[in-house]
Amino acid sequence: MNQDVVTKYPVTDRVREARGDPAGAEELIPQEDWVRKLARSEATGVPLRIKLGLDPTAPDIHVGHTVVLNKMRQLQDLGHQVIFLIGDFTSMIGDPSGRNSTRPPLTAEQIKANAETYRAQADKILDPARTELRYNSEWSDPLGARGMIQLAARYTVARMMERNDFHDRFKAGTPISIHEFLYPLMQGYDSVALKSDLELGGTDQKFNLLMGRHLQGEYGQDPQCILTMPLLEGLDGVEKMSKSKNNYIGVTEDGNTMFAKVMSISDTLMWRWYTLLSFRHADEIARLRKEIEGGRNPRDAKVLLAKEITARFHSPAVADAAEQDFINRSKGGVPDEIPEMALGGAPMGIAQLLKQAGLAPSTSEANRLIEGGGVRVDSATVSDKGLKLAAGTYVVQVGKRKFAKVTLG
Repeated sequence: MNQDVVTKYPVTDRVREARGDPAGAEELIPQEDWVRKLARSEATGVPLRIKLGLDPTAPDIHVGHTVVLNKMRQLQDLGHQVIFLIGDFTSMIGDPSGRNSTRPPLTAEQIKANAETYRAQADKILDPARTELRYNSEWSDPLGARGMIQLAARYTVARMMERNDFHDRFKAGTPISIHEFLYPLMQGYDSVALKSDLELGGTDQKFNLLMGRHLQGEYGQDPQCILTMPLLEGLDGVEKMSKSKNNYIGVTEDGNTMFAKVMSISDTLMWRWYTLLSFRHADEIARLRKEIEGGRNPRDAKVLLAKEITARFHSPAVADAAEQDFINRSKGGVPDEIPEMALGGAPMGIAQLLKQAGLAPSTSEANRLIEGGGVRVDSATVSDKGLKLAAGTYVVQVGKRKFAKVTLG
């Protein structure tokens, strides 16, 4: 779908000004209802209520989450009321979306710890002064057993089994726990409680988002519209970005790491990231791509993307420094600032040094790194696992990005 899907039906001229929206939408359901809601908002002056829910299943938000957060910020800038919903209640159930097995529920302590970090990280994208922050335990806890039964009566098992992951697991004989049926019901009930006009989510959330629309109708509300956003592939270019798959960039990662991770993606994946993450106008991205296809080095485009993303979550100065750091590392140079430490026990075996310096988790992993040619001492590649270093100061490097200045005494 065209990336202007949300803005093609303008409320004001400000909407038309947002045609460079970076986050291309996947699907808007149904478009005619969205047009009607926009017209109502314009006529009454009452902002539409735009909802996004995230379960705090991990302590960090990654740039994959920002695809939908960017769209939220655009709608916020157009004058609508955005609601950032933290699913502290639904996290205890566990979202079955895309799962081929039961998702282990989190403990209350894990959920609380993760939720505390979410608002601060979301504030890097949304305007905190104009963002309504809610927790779905506010209305889910008081619902109680009686209310849960009444809610469950508003949807059928047959309809629930139309959901792809439930259908596939049932057909394969893979267990489905009853509590998993509660997740889409409770997410849908969030829309009832918040009286949302539009709910955003990834394409994998379509069933849950439509549940909210269904339940609002059941409760006599004007059903919300649904806007799904594409899922961002992670660093590997295959799986969707996920901390559990270690193919992510956290929004709180340091600038050097963030820049280097963007530079590590493939030239093909780079354009997908431009579409979903860059704030550059679509015409500018098209011109850049044409230049690359015409012979310009694709590394130039990747540097621009890496600097844009790093500057967004840090600052332009940090992005510039990260670029220089990456250049230094690429040339085999040493960054300006590296950890310094003093270790006793000279002479010390190289594997033990790597472990004590935090450059390898174990001596066995250190030996594997040495065998792979990934360890340097004072710019010289180490090939002997039996190397012992005498008293002195050494610059030790593992891979392209790990450095330490170690003094043995």
